[in-house]
Amino acid sequence: MRRFSLAAAAGMAAIVLSGQAMAGKDLDAVKARGTLICGVATGGLAGFMMADSTGKWVGLNVDVCRAVSAAIFGDSEKVKYVAVSGQHRFTALQAGEVDLLSNNTTWTMGRDTQLGLDFTAVTYYDGQGFMVPKKLGVKSAKELNGSTVCALSGSTTELNVADYFRAEKMTMKPVLSDDPDLIRGAFFSGRCDVFTGDSVRLYATRAATAPNPDDYVILPEIISKEPLAPAVRQGDHQFADIVRWTQYAMLEAEEYGITSQNVDEMLKSDNPSIKRILGVTPGMGKALGVDEKWVYNIVKQVGNYGESFDRNLGMGSPLKIARGRNALWTKGGLQYAPPIR
Repeated sequence: MRRFSLAAAAGMAAIVLSGQAMAGKDLDAVKARGTLICGVATGGLAGFMMADSTGKWVGLNVDVCRAVSAAIFGDSEKVKYVAVSGQHRFTALQAGEVDLLSNNTTWTMGRDTQLGLDFTAVTYYDGQGFMVPKKLGVKSAKELNGSTVCALSGSTTELNVADYFRAEKMTMKPVLSDDPDLIRGAFFSGRCDVFTGDSVRLYATRAATAPNPDDYVILPEIISKEPLAPAVRQGDHQFADIVRWTQYAMLEAEEYGITSQNVDEMLKSDNPSIKRILGVTPGMGKALGVDEKWVYNIVKQVGNYGESFDRNLGMGSPLKIARGRNALWTKGGLQYAPPIR
């Protein structure tokens, strides 16, 4: 009987403990510092991460960092941005130079299992494509045999393009650099026939960097799957959960029609799901180890996923990229969040 009582007590303790997040070393360090250190890409990328004319970082990836800061601190501006190259980014995260990578990193099995990192939630579904000067008259990637190809080194881009040319029994001459500015300059100066990268990188590069955007075409082929996601170090499940559920919260807010403009009015909603999401019905903040208003703070200060997408990439931005596969699942896209409950 005594053994049963002890076992039952231990079981009840486990249940109680499982109802709230346990503190983790990385999260403790972020809180003690009072700032989230976010790794973004050297050279930036329009729409995702770019320093504006005042030096302020803006973009979809930057909004991820701001939203995580809002969840942890209640303030989206407690972020320090550190630019890291494609080759150095994983080392920077492993060494603790940054707390979080939010720089268009593709989630792959090798990276997830071999680098001591955890990927959280996909913030953008993309695929690799090709851009060429219009004057070449090329209509398909299958016409690129013998071409010179500019690509970022230290990325899935380099591996994908080699695989594609090999599979299509074509040859190419790669021009590689881990500096985005150098590789873009090489393409636009005519050193390469082709520029390859994630399709959104091609659109952003053409819109923001090309001397005359109309002189360049993006070919129709997409040769890879590129799920882009933030990454954190393994070992702090609570911090990983906060980053993961921050993305899900922005998606859930969009799905329920909660925006930065109406979030205060939504606090009065009778919808049980909205009440849980916004912390009117408490419990979800405690489960994650943050304030019950964590989602309210994210949406109020950063916006829902749709607002961030439109502002940075979509119709409200210079890029005017359609949502496509990044639309909500309810609208035929792939963006789908587990319920906050």
